[in-house]
Amino acid sequence: MGVSRTTAGLRKCRAAGPGSRVVLVAPASGFDRAEFDRGVAELQRLGFLVDYDETVFDRRATVAGSAVVRAAALKAAWARPDVDAIVAVRGGYGSVETLPLLSAADLPEHPPAFVGYSDLTSLHTWLTLGVGVTSVHGAMLDRRLACGPAGYDEASFLRSLGPEPLGELAPDGIEAIVPGEAAGPLFGGTITQLTASLGTPYAFMPPAGSVLLLEDVGERPYRLQRMLTQLRLAGVLARASAIVLGQMRACDEPGGALTAREVCAESLADFPGPVLFGFPTGHTTTPFVSVPLGVETRVIGTTRPRLVITDAAAV
Repeated sequence: MGVSRTTAGLRKCRAAGPGSRVVLVAPASGFDRAEFDRGVAELQRLGFLVDYDETVFDRRATVAGSAVVRAAALKAAWARPDVDAIVAVRGGYGSVETLPLLSAADLPEHPPAFVGYSDLTSLHTWLTLGVGVTSVHGAMLDRRLACGPAGYDEASFLRSLGPEPLGELAPDGIEAIVPGEAAGPLFGGTITQLTASLGTPYAFMPPAGSVLLLEDVGERPYRLQRMLTQLRLAGVLARASAIVLGQMRACDEPGGALTAREVCAESLADFPGPVLFGFPTGHTTTPFVSVPLGVETRVIGTTRPRLVITDAAAV
């Protein structure tokens, strides 16, 4: 049987679900042990078998262990045929430090699904655009799985890991700030990491016709404007058929003098495709909706804005 691929040609990762073995990794910052334990308990409640190496508890001043240790944990997890998913514990900083230590040869034909967001955007970009394999912009343990249903959407988390397309997503609170309809493979993550990648060997340069997922937290409106301008000047926005913006939690000016929504609407007013704002993935104020990356996605910017994901990320 041939390699199973998405519409855009990315290799699919392994499907995971209740009964699957999950390995926990910490490619970025350290974490609170109580959060870790609650997250483990939640994964077990969902029916997963949970493994981790003791190096996950290594600590440096700003990161969880040395880059060598963190990269080795990823390689070891990818190499295990009994593992169907790799879930990051938290973001913060540090994932980018592992990239020079990783190789496409570290991954099997259909690797375990990699799940994370925030700082893990660096790894998502490397996996999807560098290696050409799907991944999941999904809930991590810290402040998401550890909080149970209040922190993440269980249905999308499980369906993103499954062998069937996620289908229609029309959560409350999203709006079309530029109307229209377009489709393409979904790529992206946290804007801070995406813009920081430009000018490096791991630059975020999606293929023409892509749907861009852009989200962040705690960035004042002028910083969002600066990063959107950088993506425009670097030619990234010109490669997009549609843009899906997150909730931009804590990105408004104090007192609401200027909001993230306002600056995004102004910066993207002339974008030729649909732009949605407020999709609840990444740094959200509501339960985190998980979505696979590298999969065909239709963005519908009408009176009922929504995404329709027609590819499965897993096989």
